[in-house]
Amino acid sequence: MENKKTAGHLAALFTIIVWGTTFISTKVLLVDFRPVEILFFRFVMGFAALFLVCPHRLKVVSRRQEATFALAGLCGICLYYLLENIALTYTMASNVGVIISVAPFFTAILSRLFLKAEGKLRANFFIGFVVAMTGVVLISFNGSKLELNPMGDVLAVLAAFVWACYSILTRKISSFGYPVILTTRRTFFYGILFMIPALFLFDFEIGVDRFANITHLLNILYLGLGASAICFVTWNLAVKILGAVKTSIYIYMVPVITVVTSVLVLKEPITWGSAVGTVLAVAGLFLSEYNGKGSGKNE
Repeated sequence: MENKKTAGHLAALFTIIVWGTTFISTKVLLVDFRPVEILFFRFVMGFAALFLVCPHRLKVVSRRQEATFALAGLCGICLYYLLENIALTYTMASNVGVIISVAPFFTAILSRLFLKAEGKLRANFFIGFVVAMTGVVLISFNGSKLELNPMGDVLAVLAAFVWACYSILTRKISSFGYPVILTTRRTFFYGILFMIPALFLFDFEIGVDRFANITHLLNILYLGLGASAICFVTWNLAVKILGAVKTSIYIYMVPVITVVTSVLVLKEPITWGSAVGTVLAVAGLFLSEYNGKGSGKNE
Protein backbone atom coordinates (compact mmCIF):
# COMPACT_ATOMS: atom_id res chain seq x y z
CA MET A 1 0.00 0.00 0.00
CA GLU A 2 2.83 2.40 0.92
CA ASN A 3 4.62 1.56 -2.33
CA LYS A 4 1.46 2.43 -4.24
CA LYS A 5 1.16 5.79 -2.45
CA THR A 6 4.83 6.52 -3.12
CA ALA A 7 4.22 5.79 -6.82
CA GLY A 8 1.28 8.21 -6.72
CA HIS A 9 3.38 11.00 -5.19
CA LEU A 10 6.20 10.39 -7.67
CA ALA A 11 3.72 10.48 -10.58
CA ALA A 12 2.29 13.81 -9.34
CA LEU A 13 5.76 15.28 -8.78
CA PHE A 14 6.98 14.18 -12.22
CA THR A 15 3.90 15.73 -13.83
CA ILE A 16 4.34 19.04 -12.06
CA ILE A 17 8.06 19.19 -12.93
CA VAL A 18 7.21 18.84 -16.63
CA TRP A 19 4.22 21.21 -16.48
CA GLY A 20 6.33 23.76 -14.62
CA THR A 21 8.82 23.86 -17.52
CA THR A 22 6.32 24.08 -20.38
CA PHE A 23 6.35 27.88 -20.30
CA ILE A 24 9.72 27.80 -22.10
CA SER A 25 8.36 25.76 -25.02
CA THR A 26 5.18 27.82 -25.13
CA LYS A 27 7.18 31.06 -25.11
CA VAL A 28 9.29 29.84 -28.06
CA LEU A 29 6.24 28.72 -30.06
CA LEU A 30 4.23 31.90 -29.42
CA VAL A 31 6.56 33.75 -31.79
CA ASP A 32 4.96 31.97 -34.78
CA PHE A 33 1.86 30.25 -33.33
CA ARG A 34 -1.35 31.52 -31.78
CA PRO A 35 -2.17 30.09 -28.31
CA VAL A 36 -5.14 28.10 -29.66
CA GLU A 37 -2.92 26.57 -32.38
CA ILE A 38 -0.39 25.38 -29.81
CA LEU A 39 -3.23 23.98 -27.73
CA PHE A 40 -4.84 22.11 -30.62
CA PHE A 41 -1.61 20.67 -32.04
CA ARG A 42 -0.31 19.45 -28.66
CA PHE A 43 -3.50 17.57 -27.77
CA VAL A 44 -3.98 16.06 -31.24
CA MET A 45 -0.39 14.87 -30.99
CA GLY A 46 -1.06 13.59 -27.47
CA PHE A 47 -4.17 11.73 -28.61
CA ALA A 48 -2.27 10.14 -31.52
CA ALA A 49 0.58 9.06 -29.20
CA LEU A 50 -1.81 7.43 -26.72
CA PHE A 51 -3.58 5.64 -29.58
CA LEU A 52 -0.27 4.25 -30.88
CA VAL A 53 0.75 3.10 -27.40
CA CYS A 54 -2.60 1.46 -26.69
CA PRO A 55 -4.80 1.09 -29.80
CA HIS A 56 -7.47 -0.93 -27.95
CA ARG A 57 -10.99 0.45 -27.99
CA LEU A 58 -12.52 1.59 -24.72
CA LYS A 59 -15.95 0.06 -24.33
CA VAL A 60 -17.94 2.35 -22.04
CA VAL A 61 -20.83 0.60 -20.33
CA SER A 62 -23.23 3.50 -19.74
CA ARG A 63 -24.23 6.91 -21.02
CA ARG A 64 -23.55 8.38 -17.57
CA GLN A 65 -19.91 7.26 -17.83
CA GLU A 66 -19.65 8.65 -21.37
CA ALA A 67 -21.04 11.97 -20.12
CA THR A 68 -18.38 12.01 -17.39
CA PHE A 69 -15.64 11.58 -20.01
CA ALA A 70 -17.17 14.37 -22.10
CA LEU A 71 -17.32 16.75 -19.12
CA ALA A 72 -13.72 15.92 -18.17
CA GLY A 73 -12.60 16.70 -21.73
CA LEU A 74 -14.57 19.94 -21.74
CA CYS A 75 -13.16 21.09 -18.38
CA GLY A 76 -9.56 19.84 -18.27
CA ILE A 77 -8.59 19.97 -21.94
CA CYS A 78 -10.73 22.65 -23.58
CA LEU A 79 -12.03 25.22 -21.08
CA TYR A 80 -9.08 25.29 -18.68
CA TYR A 81 -6.47 26.08 -21.31
CA LEU A 82 -8.69 28.46 -23.28
CA LEU A 83 -9.63 30.41 -20.14
CA GLU A 84 -6.01 30.57 -19.01
CA ASN A 85 -4.79 31.75 -22.42
CA ILE A 86 -7.53 34.36 -22.76
CA ALA A 87 -6.89 35.52 -19.16
CA LEU A 88 -3.24 36.15 -20.09
CA THR A 89 -4.35 38.60 -22.78
CA TYR A 90 -6.26 40.69 -20.22
CA THR A 91 -4.09 40.53 -17.10
CA MET A 92 -0.50 39.97 -16.03
CA ALA A 93 1.05 36.50 -16.01
CA SER A 94 1.84 36.99 -12.31
CA ASN A 95 -1.86 37.44 -11.53
CA VAL A 96 -2.76 34.30 -13.46
CA GLY A 97 0.03 32.33 -11.75
CA VAL A 98 -1.28 33.21 -8.30
CA ILE A 99 -4.96 32.73 -9.09
CA ILE A 100 -4.46 29.34 -10.80
CA SER A 101 -2.72 28.13 -7.64
CA VAL A 102 -6.06 28.43 -5.82
CA ALA A 103 -7.20 25.29 -7.70
CA PRO A 104 -6.40 22.90 -4.77
CA PHE A 105 -8.75 24.89 -2.53
CA PHE A 106 -11.59 24.60 -5.06
CA THR A 107 -10.78 20.90 -5.47
CA ALA A 108 -11.06 20.35 -1.71
CA ILE A 109 -14.46 22.07 -1.55
CA LEU A 110 -15.83 20.17 -4.57
CA SER A 111 -14.45 16.92 -3.18
CA ARG A 112 -16.43 17.41 0.02
CA LEU A 113 -19.57 18.21 -1.98
CA PHE A 114 -19.47 15.53 -4.68
CA LEU A 115 -17.13 12.71 -3.69
CA LYS A 116 -18.73 11.97 -0.33
CA ALA A 117 -15.25 12.17 1.16
CA GLU A 118 -14.61 10.41 4.44
CA GLY A 119 -13.47 12.57 7.32
CA LYS A 120 -13.16 16.32 7.42
CA LEU A 121 -10.47 18.41 5.79
CA ARG A 122 -7.89 18.92 8.51
CA ALA A 123 -6.75 22.32 9.73
CA ASN A 124 -3.28 21.62 8.29
CA PHE A 125 -4.76 21.65 4.76
CA PHE A 126 -5.94 25.24 5.20
CA ILE A 127 -2.75 26.33 7.02
CA GLY A 128 -0.71 24.79 4.21
CA PHE A 129 -2.90 26.57 1.65
CA VAL A 130 -2.23 29.97 3.25
CA VAL A 131 1.53 29.31 3.57
CA ALA A 132 1.79 28.04 -0.03
CA MET A 133 -0.25 30.91 -1.45
CA THR A 134 1.99 33.40 0.39
CA GLY A 135 4.95 31.74 -1.33
CA VAL A 136 3.22 31.78 -4.71
CA VAL A 137 2.44 35.51 -4.34
CA LEU A 138 6.08 36.26 -3.47
CA ILE A 139 7.31 34.27 -6.48
CA SER A 140 4.75 35.67 -8.91
CA PHE A 141 4.95 39.36 -8.03
CA ASN A 142 8.62 39.35 -6.97
CA GLY A 143 9.06 43.10 -6.69
CA SER A 144 6.45 44.01 -9.30
CA LYS A 145 3.36 46.01 -8.50
CA LEU A 146 0.03 44.26 -7.93
CA GLU A 147 -2.47 45.41 -10.55
CA LEU A 148 -6.01 44.10 -10.60
CA ASN A 149 -7.52 43.50 -14.04
CA PRO A 150 -11.08 42.32 -13.36
CA MET A 151 -11.73 40.66 -16.73
CA GLY A 152 -8.51 38.66 -16.83
CA ASP A 153 -8.51 37.89 -13.11
CA VAL A 154 -12.07 36.55 -13.20
CA LEU A 155 -11.19 34.35 -16.19
CA ALA A 156 -8.20 33.01 -14.23
CA VAL A 157 -10.48 32.19 -11.27
CA LEU A 158 -12.80 30.35 -13.67
CA ALA A 159 -9.78 28.45 -15.06
CA ALA A 160 -8.80 27.36 -11.52
CA PHE A 161 -12.40 26.30 -10.87
CA VAL A 162 -12.75 24.22 -14.05
CA TRP A 163 -9.41 22.51 -13.30
CA ALA A 164 -10.85 21.57 -9.89
CA CYS A 165 -13.92 20.20 -11.71
CA TYR A 166 -11.59 18.19 -13.96
CA SER A 167 -9.82 16.75 -10.90
CA ILE A 168 -13.14 15.63 -9.39
CA LEU A 169 -14.30 14.14 -12.70
CA THR A 170 -10.96 12.32 -13.07
CA ARG A 171 -11.41 10.86 -9.59
CA LYS A 172 -14.88 9.69 -10.62
CA ILE A 173 -13.51 8.19 -13.85
CA SER A 174 -10.85 6.27 -11.90
CA SER A 175 -13.66 4.45 -10.07
CA PHE A 176 -14.91 3.01 -13.39
CA GLY A 177 -11.99 0.57 -13.41
CA TYR A 178 -10.75 1.24 -16.97
CA PRO A 179 -7.02 1.48 -17.90
CA VAL A 180 -5.68 5.00 -17.31
CA ILE A 181 -4.23 5.35 -20.84
CA LEU A 182 -7.61 4.55 -22.40
CA THR A 183 -9.53 6.92 -20.12
CA THR A 184 -7.02 9.72 -20.76
CA ARG A 185 -7.31 9.17 -24.51
CA ARG A 186 -11.12 9.31 -24.34
CA THR A 187 -10.89 12.56 -22.37
CA PHE A 188 -8.50 14.00 -25.00
CA PHE A 189 -10.97 13.03 -27.73
CA TYR A 190 -13.77 15.05 -26.15
CA GLY A 191 -11.43 17.94 -25.30
CA ILE A 192 -10.35 18.23 -28.94
CA LEU A 193 -13.97 17.91 -30.09
CA PHE A 194 -15.08 20.80 -27.86
CA MET A 195 -12.04 22.81 -28.95
CA ILE A 196 -12.98 22.78 -32.64
CA PRO A 197 -15.57 25.63 -32.46
CA ALA A 198 -12.95 27.81 -30.71
CA LEU A 199 -10.58 27.33 -33.66
CA PHE A 200 -12.90 29.40 -35.86
CA LEU A 201 -13.16 32.15 -33.24
CA PHE A 202 -9.39 32.56 -32.86
CA ASP A 203 -8.28 32.53 -36.52
CA PHE A 204 -6.74 29.06 -36.40
CA GLU A 205 -4.34 28.13 -39.23
CA ILE A 206 -2.97 24.65 -39.95
CA GLY A 207 0.37 25.95 -41.27
CA VAL A 208 2.22 22.62 -40.82
CA ASP A 209 5.16 24.04 -42.79
CA ARG A 210 6.07 25.85 -39.56
CA PHE A 211 7.17 22.50 -38.13
CA ALA A 212 9.95 22.33 -40.73
CA ASN A 213 11.73 24.54 -38.19
CA ILE A 214 13.46 22.01 -35.90
CA THR A 215 13.05 24.30 -32.87
CA HIS A 216 9.29 24.48 -33.40
CA LEU A 217 9.10 20.72 -33.95
CA LEU A 218 11.05 19.82 -30.80
CA ASN A 219 9.02 22.20 -28.64
CA ILE A 220 5.64 20.99 -29.91
CA LEU A 221 6.84 17.40 -29.40
CA TYR A 222 7.73 18.25 -25.81
CA LEU A 223 4.28 19.75 -25.26
CA GLY A 224 2.40 17.05 -27.17
CA LEU A 225 4.21 13.89 -26.07
CA GLY A 226 5.62 14.99 -22.73
CA ALA A 227 3.29 17.57 -21.21
CA SER A 228 0.10 16.14 -22.75
CA ALA A 229 0.28 12.39 -23.52
CA ILE A 230 2.62 11.30 -20.72
CA CYS A 231 1.77 13.90 -18.07
CA PHE A 232 -2.01 13.62 -18.26
CA VAL A 233 -1.63 9.86 -17.83
CA THR A 234 0.69 10.28 -14.82
CA TRP A 235 -1.56 12.99 -13.33
CA ASN A 236 -4.67 10.85 -13.75
CA LEU A 237 -2.78 7.90 -12.25
CA ALA A 238 -1.84 10.06 -9.24
CA VAL A 239 -5.47 11.13 -8.81
CA LYS A 240 -6.51 7.47 -8.96
CA ILE A 241 -4.03 6.52 -6.22
CA LEU A 242 -3.96 9.59 -3.97
CA GLY A 243 -7.31 11.22 -4.66
CA ALA A 244 -8.17 14.58 -6.19
CA VAL A 245 -7.30 16.77 -3.18
CA LYS A 246 -3.89 15.31 -2.35
CA THR A 247 -2.83 15.34 -6.01
CA SER A 248 -4.03 18.89 -6.65
CA ILE A 249 -1.86 20.18 -3.79
CA TYR A 250 1.16 19.60 -6.05
CA ILE A 251 -0.05 22.58 -8.11
CA TYR A 252 1.66 24.75 -5.45
CA MET A 253 4.96 23.50 -6.92
CA VAL A 254 4.41 24.90 -10.43
CA PRO A 255 5.76 28.42 -9.65
CA VAL A 256 8.71 26.80 -7.82
CA ILE A 257 9.61 24.68 -10.87
CA THR A 258 9.25 27.79 -13.03
CA VAL A 259 11.72 29.71 -10.83
CA VAL A 260 14.25 26.86 -10.83
CA THR A 261 13.94 26.44 -14.61
CA SER A 262 14.35 30.19 -15.17
CA VAL A 263 17.55 30.17 -13.13
CA LEU A 264 19.03 27.01 -14.68
CA VAL A 265 17.89 27.36 -18.32
CA LEU A 266 17.30 31.06 -18.89
CA LYS A 267 20.07 32.16 -16.47
CA GLU A 268 17.70 34.58 -14.75
CA PRO A 269 18.93 35.85 -11.35
CA ILE A 270 17.19 34.52 -8.25
CA THR A 271 15.91 37.23 -5.88
CA TRP A 272 15.16 37.09 -2.17
CA GLY A 273 11.44 37.19 -2.99
CA SER A 274 11.53 34.15 -5.25
CA ALA A 275 13.85 32.31 -2.80
CA VAL A 276 11.59 32.89 0.22
CA GLY A 277 8.51 32.20 -1.91
CA THR A 278 9.96 28.89 -3.05
CA VAL A 279 10.58 27.78 0.55
CA LEU A 280 7.06 28.80 1.60
CA ALA A 281 5.40 27.07 -1.38
CA VAL A 282 7.22 23.81 -0.64
CA ALA A 283 6.49 24.12 3.10
CA GLY A 284 2.81 24.73 2.32
CA LEU A 285 2.69 21.61 0.18
CA PHE A 286 4.13 19.47 2.99
CA LEU A 287 1.82 21.05 5.58
CA SER A 288 -1.23 20.34 3.41
CA GLU A 289 -0.11 16.75 2.75
CA TYR A 290 0.67 15.99 6.41
CA ASN A 291 -1.99 13.80 7.98
CA GLY A 292 -0.62 13.42 11.47
CA LYS A 293 -0.48 10.30 13.59
CA GLY A 294 -2.81 7.52 12.54
CA SER A 295 -3.49 9.44 9.40
CA GLY A 296 -6.87 9.50 7.89
CA LYS A 297 -7.53 10.75 4.40
CA ASN A 298 -7.97 14.24 3.17
CA GLU A 299 -10.63 12.84 1.00
